[in-house]
Amino acid sequence: MSAVGSKRKSIFLLPAGIFGLLAILFLYSLWRGPVSVLPSTLIGRPAPQFSLPALPGANVGETAIPGFSTEDLKSGVTIVNIFASWCVPCRDEHPLLLKISKDTRIRLMGINYKDQPDNARRFLGALGNPYAAIGMDTEGRAAIDWGVYGVPESFVINGKGEIIYKHVGPLTEEAIKGPINSAIEKALKGS
Repeated sequence: MSAVGSKRKSIFLLPAGIFGLLAILFLYSLWRGPVSVLPSTLIGRPAPQFSLPALPGANVGETAIPGFSTEDLKSGVTIVNIFASWCVPCRDEHPLLLKISKDTRIRLMGINYKDQPDNARRFLGALGNPYAAIGMDTEGRAAIDWGVYGVPESFVINGKGEIIYKHVGPLTEEAIKGPINSAIEKALKGS
C-alpha cells in the first residue's frame, strides 16, 4: 500500500474512532444510575453558612412564617427543599412535601429560589404551605453554596447541622420510601 493510500485510510478511521469513543461515553452515562443520586461534596459536611429573610406576607393563620439560617439546622432532623413558583417539577412534588410535613420526627424548611415574593405566595396559597420556615434566595447565592444544579432539590440534615443526603429533582414516592427515609432514620439515630 502506498503512503497516500495509508493516509486516506487513516482519515476515514479517525472519525469512526471518535464516534466510537463518544458512543461509549454516552452508554456509560445512561447506565451509571439515576440523576437524583448525583454525588455531592457536601455529604457529611456542615450545611453552608447562610441567613435568608422570610417570604414577606407568608403566614399560617396570624403567625408569620420565619426565614432561617444555618443555626436553625442544628437542632433536630430537617429536610431543606429548594423550590420556585416557576418550576413545573416543584408543582409535581408539592403533594409529597405536604405529606412529609406531617411527619413529626422532622422539620421541612424551604428555600425559595430566584422568585418574586408575590409569585411564591400565590404558589403556596394555591397548593398549600408545607414549610415550617421559608428563606428567600432571590439572587440564588445560597443555592450556589448548597451546590444546587437546578430546582427542585432536597437535602436531609442531621441534628448537628450536617448534610447526610441530597436528592436532585422532584421527590417521588419511591425516593421518600427508600433513600430519603433511610437518611431520616440515620439522622434520627445520630441525633
